Amino acid sequence: MTRRRGIRRSAAMAVALGLGLGGSLATGPAAAEGAPAAPPGTPAAAPKWGDCPEDVVAEAAPTVLECATVSVPVDYTDPDRAEIGLMISRLASTKPERRRGTLMLNPGGPGGSGLSQPAFLVSMGLPASVLDTYDLIGMDTRGIGRSAPVTCGLTLDGPYFANVPPYAVDDAAVTAQAKVVKKVAEQCAAKDTDGLLRHVTTANVARDLDRIREALGEKKTSFLGYSYGTALGAAYASMFPGRSDRMVLDSVIGDTHLDPEGMRRYALGVEQTFPDFARWAAARHGSYGLGRTPAQVRRTYLDLATRLDGAPVDGVTGVQFRQLTFAFLYKEVRYPQLAQQWQALKSGDAASVRAAGPPEGAADTPAGLDNSLSVFLAVTCNDIDWPEKVGVYRKAVAENRKRYPLFGAAASNINPCAFWPYAPAEPPVPVDDDGPRNILLVQNVRDVPTPYAGAKELRKKFADRSRLLSVEDSGHGSYLLGENPCGLNTTTRYLVEGKLPKKDTFCRAG
Repeated sequence: MTRRRGIRRSAAMAVALGLGLGGSLATGPAAAEGAPAAPPGTPAAAPKWGDCPEDVVAEAAPTVLECATVSVPVDYTDPDRAEIGLMISRLASTKPERRRGTLMLNPGGPGGSGLSQPAFLVSMGLPASVLDTYDLIGMDTRGIGRSAPVTCGLTLDGPYFANVPPYAVDDAAVTAQAKVVKKVAEQCAAKDTDGLLRHVTTANVARDLDRIREALGEKKTSFLGYSYGTALGAAYASMFPGRSDRMVLDSVIGDTHLDPEGMRRYALGVEQTFPDFARWAAARHGSYGLGRTPAQVRRTYLDLATRLDGAPVDGVTGVQFRQLTFAFLYKEVRYPQLAQQWQALKSGDAASVRAAGPPEGAADTPAGLDNSLSVFLAVTCNDIDWPEKVGVYRKAVAENRKRYPLFGAAASNINPCAFWPYAPAEPPVPVDDDGPRNILLVQNVRDVPTPYAGAKELRKKFADRSRLLSVEDSGHGSYLLGENPCGLNTTTRYLVEGKLPKKDTFCRAG
């Protein structure tokens, strides 16, 4: 395995999903226009539970899950034309006297498989009180895994291997990337032989959730979504306010969809989170030699990235170095490996760089990479109409290269949505602030792909329907994925007892 491939593999495994973790009564008037909010026609049939596929069983072990399939329309404007099957999983409550209902789960992405997510949360220490209160429902949402998977035919060897755009060192790099992503968009269209790709949207996935709720025989459903799952949960709570029960949205995008502004916030997240790594690395200068102070570590990053732009080491470029750093800032547990990679690249020695990479026997392509990338593009590009002119992206890159030196020229770079073959079938789901007060927004104050600003934005949009639980922590994902006791206890209390904080709450580190 070449070092270049090793860097790609490491970065792709961490950020291929873009925004992923792990491993998501009368219809309200605010449903997106252009398609009905609720599935018309024949009611959804009750699922027939059975054994899960072998790979799901292996991934979930030792937890035992049940799996089933629920049929949903491909196109909710024409529900009788064609259907697809969505695979769902269940970890049922064993305490019927305490059971409240269902807790639907989404790990994010868009593009993350969620069939094993109930077991993943158990492995992360999900309290017994939550397990008693709910049947945990995982799923592969439309287009993912075992739910009519879509493909663009993308590979790790190709020029497009992650949904986080590459850093553009100048205008010419934006122009060059435009040619790459234009071909990706054309490739996606060519692979869409069954016409499903254009129907993979957040609004349709929210409609699917309601179809699953109906099939399960529940009047309402609760929801726990991470990262992109917060956009899905916000869409469901807005389209079906009377059918939403206790909603927990963790690591918040800021709306019901990802748009250019949301993607540009990646750069803000890097600027806010990088100091945590810089302090960590400075305290370990004797081991890694990256700088005695946080300021020196930052300078090492900027100097090394520039040096690799001009003279790659064993095929590793400045673009790949920045991409890897972005990915490994997600959680502190990644810091040692990130420091090791920096140290090897800083040495300029090809043998050291190869020694710090993945083992030779490691798989070249993360399982489901193409499917994950393809779903991310389908949802992101179908949800909203992105700017088409390359000059818009060149201007944004130039501005954000100065504003956010660490990663601004990546987060603002052009992506396949600029050339997407399908126009959005409907406007993005508008946030509905007229509904039950049942939305808990959980947010670490330092988070790379979903910075704190997004949580504050969605709190403002949902107004009194929501409360914001701010957690003094760093990293992507808080509930069960962090170590803050206040954040854990407050979220568990809401899920189990329904006690939403009376006001926005700040959980100090501890």
